[in-house]
Amino acid sequence: MTGSADLPADGLPGERPGERPGERPGLAGRGLTGEAGQVSAGDSERVLARVVREHAGRLAASLISLLGDFSAAEDLVQDAVEAALRRWPAEGIPERPQAWLYTVARRRGLDVLRRESNYRAKLAQLRWPEPQAADDRLRLIFTCCHPALAPAARIALTLRVVCGLSTAQIAAAFVVPEATVAQRITRAKKKISQTGIPYRIPAAEELPQRLASVLAVIYLLFNEGYLSTTADRSQARDLVDDAEWLAALLAGLVPGEPEVAGLLALIRLHRARGAARFDERGRLVLLADQDRSLWDRQAIEQATTQLTRAAQTHRRPGPYQLQAAIAACHAEAPAFADTDWAQILVLYDMLLHLAPSPVTRLHRAIALRHVHGAAAALAEADALESDLTSYALWHATRAELLRELGRAVQARACDERALELTANPAQHALLTERLTWN
Repeated sequence: MTGSADLPADGLPGERPGERPGERPGLAGRGLTGEAGQVSAGDSERVLARVVREHAGRLAASLISLLGDFSAAEDLVQDAVEAALRRWPAEGIPERPQAWLYTVARRRGLDVLRRESNYRAKLAQLRWPEPQAADDRLRLIFTCCHPALAPAARIALTLRVVCGLSTAQIAAAFVVPEATVAQRITRAKKKISQTGIPYRIPAAEELPQRLASVLAVIYLLFNEGYLSTTADRSQARDLVDDAEWLAALLAGLVPGEPEVAGLLALIRLHRARGAARFDERGRLVLLADQDRSLWDRQAIEQATTQLTRAAQTHRRPGPYQLQAAIAACHAEAPAFADTDWAQILVLYDMLLHLAPSPVTRLHRAIALRHVHGAAAALAEADALESDLTSYALWHATRAELLRELGRAVQARACDERALELTANPAQHALLTERLTWN
């Protein structure tokens, strides 16, 4: 499981006024305005990336539902994307690019449908999916998270097919090479087709063995939206919207599952602080420097109440509940100096017992700094070198600790390495500013 943090601590994206829990603002009604005339290939690729990211899951889910063939549906989506890359630079970006992609996929689907006797009836059903058709996307997630697939492959496939993340973004989330992610996705798609894995939401007795992978997908989707791993944007509120909507949808499907409640509370606690995460110039504001009067106190109270209710009812804390509890410790502190770091350290110890990972150990080291000092924290961070040497936050955290210990030359070298590994523009700007301090 990958943790989420700014440099070096957390603070996550904010909820927009007027959104209600369980609604789908990130999926319904998001369109792109067309541009007449010729556009550059770069412009087309940027718009196409947005369309794929926002609508690939809906498009794939609808095609799979109709065709009953996972690989064929995925191929149709990819064919449509390739056609857009060829035609949009010359013809201009269409007014409704997502509908254009769907129309192309529909036409190319004729060859698939003609092999069936009832293809005309099926073709008549193939229309741009209505926003309220929520179950298609959830069915696709559960299909991708089938226990016949390897755990890492389930998550990678879902993030690619359902959520529209690129192979590079998924690789960054897993802290593994892109080639590894690509292999996982290819093998998983072949296995779904070869073994005939059903396209459906599993029966109640099957849910427990599928739930962990689904929660991991929503969590990683949220992380990518909260602090993007690409160079074109600092955060992606559309992905955060999608993650919250999917978590709320899942909570309705399994209302008694405390880890679903924990993930939903985690997302909402972070979103409640979003208005303070970036300044007016789009620069990242670290947790210690955020204006806490901008935090949504009502949302924080509601999320902590939800988390407390789940903990009291079930008394079996899981990783998402513990992460939500850590977020609650930050959100409930009136000022940064009032943060209960000792409690946060205990919660990280519990989290490491249940779900050990190098990134979680790094986050624990950050908490350890505020309890036992920078030297103790640096020793913990240094022990993670073999696991996190290509992880920007590890280098940035070491830079802060080294700077606090008076080792400025080494701190600068760590910041420089973190800058090399960082694509996110807000993180890049923060690290660049740090390098002007020495």
